Amino acid sequence: MESQSNTAPQSEKPQLTVLLAAPRGFCAGVDRAIRIVELAIQKYGPPIYVRHEIVHNRFVVERLEKMGAVFIDELTEAPDNARVIFSAHGVPKSVPAEAQRRQLFYLDATCPLVSKVHVEAERHYRAGHQILLIGHAGHPEVEGTMGQLPDGAVSLIETVTDARSFVAHDPDNLAYITQTTLSVDDTAEIVSVLQERFPSISGPHKEDICYATTNRQEAMKAIAPRSDLVLVIGAPNSSNSMRLVEVAKRAGAKASALIQRASDIDWSQLEGVRTIGLSAGASAPEVLMDEVIAALKSHYDVDVEEVTVSREDVIFNVPRVLAS
Repeated sequence: MESQSNTAPQSEKPQLTVLLAAPRGFCAGVDRAIRIVELAIQKYGPPIYVRHEIVHNRFVVERLEKMGAVFIDELTEAPDNARVIFSAHGVPKSVPAEAQRRQLFYLDATCPLVSKVHVEAERHYRAGHQILLIGHAGHPEVEGTMGQLPDGAVSLIETVTDARSFVAHDPDNLAYITQTTLSVDDTAEIVSVLQERFPSISGPHKEDICYATTNRQEAMKAIAPRSDLVLVIGAPNSSNSMRLVEVAKRAGAKASALIQRASDIDWSQLEGVRTIGLSAGASAPEVLMDEVIAALKSHYDVDVEEVTVSREDVIFNVPRVLAS
């Protein structure tokens, strides 16, 4: 007697159109940070200590742990003579200073676009500006940027309400910088309020929100209006991933949700859904997108349409000590 498959024939599965956003997933800064950890393990051997998650994705972190990376919250957890890497989000100046004091070998995996914001902050500080940082409290990038300067030199602006209520010591001597992973539209609204209140406020020579964040949000805007449901692959502590969920809803998706991988899919959300939009935050590897699409194909007759709004060819070099 022939065994019967539990999987329904393709023709019996309901139809589902998947709109696949492009660009999506890894950006150049994330790719560089991961390569730094991988190359350091290859060159020096395990363990390699990494201060904070190298990027905000548990799949990536767990893979690197298996290779020999040890993730720590603070340098005090690293033993003497340890080799340490700082995460892509950047660190306060006190961190490399402490590493030097302890004579630890360290590599800085800070994204070059975050480092650009650090340079801007120092430039404004030298010019005597009161500095406003548009960003989210508690995010490692914000802590790293504020930590480039003495306490009190940078004021955090999180919302339009903050922008409207901020009291300037010298309204004609202000400058603003931004976290690189914010919502482009939300940030523009905050900047507009600041510019209306303080017409002479100085801004970045070039937009601080990074190209990858901007591109992924533009791709989301292209697929969201056509989607009954948008799923974003990313971590709950990933700012750029959370912003994609918000952008999807604002851009016209009937619903949007964050998942970390296929096992997180709430299949009840797909009842009645005929078109689903998919994207991934800048720290989510493509293998997780493949996993989600495979899960959808096990339930539906899937037609995948990739919607491309731009192409990315940016590459950031790793430190020379690892390139040799």
